[in-house]
Amino acid sequence: MKKTLLAALAVVPLVALLAGCAGGAGAEDDVVTIGVVGASDPYWADYTEAAAAEGIEVDIVDFADYAQPNPALAAGEIDLNQFQHIVYLAEYNVASKQDLAPIGATAIFPLGLYSTRVKNVDGIKKGDTVAVPNDPSNLSRALLVLQSAKLIVLTGGGSIFSTLDDIDTKKSKVSVKALDASLTATSLPDVAAAVINNDFVEKAGLKFSDAIAKDDPTDPNALPYVNVFAARAEDKDNKTYKKLVEIFQESKKVQAGVLAVSGGSAEMVTTPVSELEKSLSTVENDTAAQK
Repeated sequence: MKKTLLAALAVVPLVALLAGCAGGAGAEDDVVTIGVVGASDPYWADYTEAAAAEGIEVDIVDFADYAQPNPALAAGEIDLNQFQHIVYLAEYNVASKQDLAPIGATAIFPLGLYSTRVKNVDGIKKGDTVAVPNDPSNLSRALLVLQSAKLIVLTGGGSIFSTLDDIDTKKSKVSVKALDASLTATSLPDVAAAVINNDFVEKAGLKFSDAIAKDDPTDPNALPYVNVFAARAEDKDNKTYKKLVEIFQESKKVQAGVLAVSGGSAEMVTTPVSELEKSLSTVENDTAAQK
């Protein structure tokens, strides 16, 4: 979903101040505290109202940066958090020897391919050059986007750790050039297309809707980038928490709010928890193997 492997994984804006953490609720009839980064996003107020209408009192706990909600959850200072995708959660679990678990999907914030030369992927010719960001997490994800668009082929099908060396050049349609993430947008006049991090799309005078290709939420390679509600492993079957996921997924006002904050780029998803768990296990194993 931007930045380095850890920073790229969250999908909401940073806020200036850290709010105090309420204690974990535990019991299903208590106030449920949910840690987020960016509680000022309007849809969180809509969400708490939707939860209250179902008889569940929710306290949204605001954190200043992405490094804080997972430790707070593991320590029992909050009941749930919702700010990260599976890759980030896996990295945290492996590094901290924790077992935080995904209990529901929210959205995927696609990484897009843009061009000022062609109107669609079919317009890209064999031998053309495509630029991608060179930081490891975004490079891997960009390569998966290109593969999904049938512009390249990655050996072994690709993974969240794929590099330029994994491109099967004989089977690929284009050559790929890795640049600093801040330069992929400015490279557009010189290349057929470029994968541009969400941070730089609007700064470059582009719209998210201008993307000629992006992550396909139905592609198994995109699954690790689905954002999730996370809970402590012992609470993953909590009925109230499951209901809160359902409210997020089914409230039209909340869904519309997420789309608005993302500039219409978010893809709302309801990926089954069993698939989220399987993906997390795979990414954790792959992450551990890279250590």
